[in-house]
Amino acid sequence: MDAVSTGEQVAFWILGTISVIGALGMVLARNAVHSALWLVVTMLCLGFLYVVNAAPFLGMVQIIVYTGAIMMLFLFVLMLVGRDASDSLIETLRGQRVAAILLGIGFAALIATGLARSLGDIEAVGLAEANQNGNVQGLAALLFTNYVFAFEVTSALLITAAVGAMVLAHVERAKEDKVDQVTRMKERFRPGNYPGPRPGPGIYANTMSVAAPARLPDGNGAERSISPILPVRELTDSEVAPKGTEK
Repeated sequence: MDAVSTGEQVAFWILGTISVIGALGMVLARNAVHSALWLVVTMLCLGFLYVVNAAPFLGMVQIIVYTGAIMMLFLFVLMLVGRDASDSLIETLRGQRVAAILLGIGFAALIATGLARSLGDIEAVGLAEANQNGNVQGLAALLFTNYVFAFEVTSALLITAAVGAMVLAHVERAKEDKVDQVTRMKERFRPGNYPGPRPGPGIYANTMSVAAPARLPDGNGAERSISPILPVRELTDSEVAPKGTEK
């Protein structure tokens, strides 16, 4: 049990390298959506590492719950709110960067302390009794008995995050900004506007180019048929000359 097989070593170096790259990409990415996608890569590698270490239940939970549900919820929130790179440079709360640095250092110290204690010579107490009916059954018993309140609070937190994202993304228009159909009709038929549809290129035309204006029945060009983003094309003499109909 103390020896590590060759397959486990290969899987660890491959998945560990990819997970570290994903973690660095999450921290260094300028776009919040890209940062969340890098975190998805790291979580997938973590789930595969659980499976390699004979913990398939934790691996499936890591992939299905965290990667498939929670991270997709994060992506949904980010894309719904519409954050971009410029938003991350704006400090909405004074002192939040200093607080984030201090909390990050504290969290890193907590993780380092936990790893130091777990990798030491401390013997686990009560682990055999908790897993006497099976590891999955022991986790289910603890999850739905001692930790059922924390489980329900987590689910309520996720639902609150989704509802909050929709509330933040919803833009409520003022009553005076709302335009009804009658106002739109008056604006459309106001003197100086053109209420009818514009003639498409090719109507009474001598060319197939969309940059050439359509010809009106009197022979003049219909300037409304040309899109304003297209340059006016100079026609050659052969194109301007009337075309005959071949039999």
